Formats: sequence, structure tokens, C-alpha cells
Amino acid sequence: MKAMILAAGYGKRLAPLTNDLPKPLLKVGDKTLIEHNIETLSKYGTKEIVINVSYLGQQIIDFLNDKFPNLKINFLLEKKPLGTGGGIVNALSYFEKPFIVMNADIFHSIDLNNLDINTESAHLIGVENPSHNLTGDFSIENDVVVINEINTHTWSGISMINPKIFENATLGNIYDIWRDIFPRYIKDQKITACETNDFWMDVGTIERLELANKIYKEEN
Repeated sequence: MKAMILAAGYGKRLAPLTNDLPKPLLKVGDKTLIEHNIETLSKYGTKEIVINVSYLGQQIIDFLNDKFPNLKINFLLEKKPLGTGGGIVNALSYFEKPFIVMNADIFHSIDLNNLDINTESAHLIGVENPSHNLTGDFSIENDVVVINEINTHTWSGISMINPKIFENATLGNIYDIWRDIFPRYIKDQKITACETNDFWMDVGTIERLELANKIYKEEN
């Protein structure tokens, strides 16, 4: 199994912590966010990881090459962030079969065995809506993703993606996967999803980073 970690964002809501440090290198406990996620993928059996970087990206490259010298990691350095979809389009040459996509800035204990490795389009893992996203991102009806005015689930940032859904995308363009890629497949009821009750946090603000560290300390 192959995977891609999306790590090209600016992390503006985490300033000033991210003024000189890319968001994936912020720590929860004694490890960086991206370390936690790489270790999760490795435990699942992932043998090759593609990571796109942009803002302060060389720091991520140098750090991970030192931390994981025996893991096959392919880095794609974007001159400017290409969005969740654009970053994947730029990496498509590495993927022939469905692959895992994971955001670098989440902290979680989600069981990746919930993913549908045979998806024909995309399979998403949804979580209960957190307080910062009460209207949600999507709802799940008979295992199929639907979009309502108020939705029951928030995207965890973890998906199984079939590269075929990007076949008409143009290399180098900026794509938002929810705006430019998913809608037509959702309309045709081709994107599936499952709900997880496993622990999950989007570490997108200083307050949530502090909370993640508090939870980690209490559990360890």
C-alpha cells in the first residue's frame, strides 16, 4: 500500500509558532505531527509515502530524511501550495492503484483498516462534527456521501483515493478537492464513507495544539 501526506499548507492560524517552522513539524508530546502520522501509516503496512511540501518545505524534507532513513519517502516541493487536489495531481505518477491520503496536521488514533482499498472513486472517513465545524462537511446515507445544508460528519482528513478520479485534471493547476474534484462523483453517488469513533483532532489552531498536548500528556 502507498500513501500521500499533504504537508504544503502555510499554517497561518498557528502563527507565530509557524513563522519559522512549518505546521507539520509542530509537536504533540515528544514527536512532530507528521511523525505521528508516518508511524500510523507504517503500522498499517504502508511501504512508500509521497509528501508534498511548500512553505518552509526544506525543513520537512531534512527532518524526515534524518528521522526515517530506511523508509521510502518521495518529496514533491511546490513553489506555492497547489491545494488538496492540485498536490495530489502533481503526485499521480507515483500511484496506479487506490492510495491513502492523509492531512499532515491531524492528531488521531483512527484505524486505517476502515478504509475501502478497492474504492472506484474515493472512500472517506468521517468523524462527529467538532465544535469548530458544527455544520459538518458531508452526511452518510447507506455508506454513500451526500451533501446537505447541515451535515452529520466532518472529514477526518483521511481518505482512500482512486487516482482515476483525477484523469481530467491538468498538472500544475490549483485544485480544491472538495470544490473541483469530489462534487461530480458525489452527485453520482460514487463516493463512499464510514464513520469512526476513534480519537481525532484537527490541530489547526494554537488552542487545539495545546489541547492535543494536554490529552497526549494525560494518556502517556
